[in-house]
Order: sequence, then C-alpha cells, then structure tokens
Amino acid sequence: MKFLANKNTLVILLIVLIVLTPLLMNRGAEFGGADGEAQEAVLEMNPGYEPWAEPLWEPPSGEIESLLFSVQVAIGAGAIGYVMGVMKERKKIASN
Repeated sequence: MKFLANKNTLVILLIVLIVLTPLLMNRGAEFGGADGEAQEAVLEMNPGYEPWAEPLWEPPSGEIESLLFSVQVAIGAGAIGYVMGVMKERKKIASN
C-alpha cells in the first residue's frame, strides 16, 4: 500500500506541475476561452458575418457564467465517476 500512496502523490504533484507551468511561464497573460478565440477568428476571416443564433438566456455576469460552467463540469465528472464505479463493481462481482 505504501507504493500506491507514493504513486498517488506523484500523480497529484504531476497534475499541479502541469497546471502551474503555463501560469508561471506566461505571467500577466490573459487566458481566455475558446469561444472568444473562435469569434475573433471568424470575424477576421469574414468581417461581415452575422450570427444566425442568439443565446436563450445571457448570465448577468461572468462570475455566474463560470459558476454554471463549474456546476456542469461537476455533474459530468460525477456521472463519469459513478459509471466507472459501477463498471468496477460489476467486474469485481463477476470475477468472484
């Protein structure tokens, strides 16, 4: 079990390193979302482009938009974790 704990610690440290490296290398950089980049690219290629759809509801602030996105991510991660847990238990039961 000690090896497993060290392995988990190594994975966590690697994740932290992967997340922090871009932030430390590009201090002061502005990290925007893909939506804004795509919009800029489309307008650069076709300045007269008119969007053909509008959002049904626009969140009142960027913070609320981020909160809703985080909730969506948490629900998705929970669903994936649940399915993986069910599959693991089924495999465990089948092997007995």
